Amino acid sequence: MSSIPISQEGYKLMKKELESLKKQRPEVSEAIRLAREEGDLRENGGYHAARERQGMMEARINFIESRMAKYNVIDMKTLGGDKISFGATVDLEDVETNEKKRYTLLGPDETGFCKGSVSILSPVGQALLGKSQGDEVVIIVPRGRVEYEVLNIEFNGPAISLDE
Repeated sequence: MSSIPISQEGYKLMKKELESLKKQRPEVSEAIRLAREEGDLRENGGYHAARERQGMMEARINFIESRMAKYNVIDMKTLGGDKISFGATVDLEDVETNEKKRYTLLGPDETGFCKGSVSILSPVGQALLGKSQGDEVVIIVPRGRVEYEVLNIEFNGPAISLDE
């Protein structure tokens, strides 16, 4: 994937997470050093836990850093239109059960920050892209094939609240 869409708010949250992880490096290194001093490393649970934490932290840092250059940062305040695209909040109705759902389409790395969001790269997001109000959409989900009608499309600006 050459470009990954992300909102300005999502980008700031990813950057903040990266900075936080990097600040934790000395703390984790110190925990490893202290655990090493306890002696036999084969049976040293504290050492193994600290090494595992370090490995997971470094993997996350590498993941975020590799994505940063690929991000296409989008100002959600400038979005609009009558077709579903990145940043749209969509109201859907299950044609069979009349159950209503509401999703905001965001980038794959920021959906965890926003309740009620779905990645534009997910099967749901892919099925919705380009649709208009009144269109029917078939989405393949774990329980099978579900048909939805697009009731409403809104562009409400930022979907993620930054508490700064």
